[in-house]
Amino acid sequence: MNRLTSSRDELLKLLGQGAGIVERRQTLPILANVLIQHNANGTLFITSDMEVQIRLQAGEAVQTSAEDAAITVNMRKLLDILRAASPGNVTLEWSDGKMTVRAAKSRFSLQTLPAEDFPLVRAATDFSDHALRLPQKLLKRLLGLTHFAMAQHDIRYYLNGMLWVADGQQMHLVATDGHRMTLATAPLEKAVERREIILPRKTVLELSRLLSDEDDAMIDIALASNQARLSMGGLEFTSKLIEGKFPDYQRVVPRSHRNMLQVERATLQAALQRVAILTNDKFKGVRVNLEPGLLRLTSINAEQEEAQEEIDIDYGGDVIEIGFNIAYLIDALANMPSDQIRLELQDGNSSALFTMPDEPNFKYVVMPMRI
Repeated sequence: MNRLTSSRDELLKLLGQGAGIVERRQTLPILANVLIQHNANGTLFITSDMEVQIRLQAGEAVQTSAEDAAITVNMRKLLDILRAASPGNVTLEWSDGKMTVRAAKSRFSLQTLPAEDFPLVRAATDFSDHALRLPQKLLKRLLGLTHFAMAQHDIRYYLNGMLWVADGQQMHLVATDGHRMTLATAPLEKAVERREIILPRKTVLELSRLLSDEDDAMIDIALASNQARLSMGGLEFTSKLIEGKFPDYQRVVPRSHRNMLQVERATLQAALQRVAILTNDKFKGVRVNLEPGLLRLTSINAEQEEAQEEIDIDYGGDVIEIGFNIAYLIDALANMPSDQIRLELQDGNSSALFTMPDEPNFKYVVMPMRI
């Protein structure tokens, strides 16, 4: 009989970190499971979807009786049991294809699958000797500024992820779906040779969830030709990379737009949300009219219903009429943590550039649409 004992809260914390990549519906039933391994080096919890793998090193609070043991059990069922269990210690015991979970006076019996059938992601052999290192809090902020522009299920598979470019002492994060683009830049502790990778969308979203907000928490990023390994504390995150040529993001960023205005983010966001009420479900267009001192937002739906908002602004540039997908504007404002937003425009047919006065290393480019 193999036995693992831990406090319920400690086990919940560990399993919660690895649960995000476990899908409810799997082509392989074992991918719905968590692999529990114990050997002389300690206890590991591993989850995988064959593209992304999370490896969690348990601390001393998790005690295992066996010298060398491994088993897999359904992750969702185990998590649900632990969430519903009474606070205190929990014991997992397994043998002969069954696992028993004991918590206070509760007892649950679960089916298991053999550990040797669990498909671990094979580690690449060509990881660079020079890992990138930066604060988790900084990376989490950059991902928050850029992730929303990634494509979903695009046939241009390289858009279904995020470009990371390490060059010298800077790291650039870029996301685009072909209609809009986000770009954020962060400093690196040490200069590195230029490297470009495309991380899958699922990896980016899960990484955003796992990164810490603590000031002293760091993340080490090791890169290989087809794999990235991200280490933070007792957690090791391994992901396959997307192959393909990402668009030249530097050419997309507009230069020297002659019309610029600054507006309060909350005011613009609220106005867009009100105007969005009368947009079509499929055609989410909003007409933006700029004239000296005034910004006007207008939407019209298929029933010829109309919504209009006016905002007083400090603007003395050209008179411009331009259309946008309103969802692209609302997405951007929801993820830009600044009181003021700067908008730069050339004319009604050119892409617009959104920036934040207090965040010079962030840019959001959105293409116009016909209204």
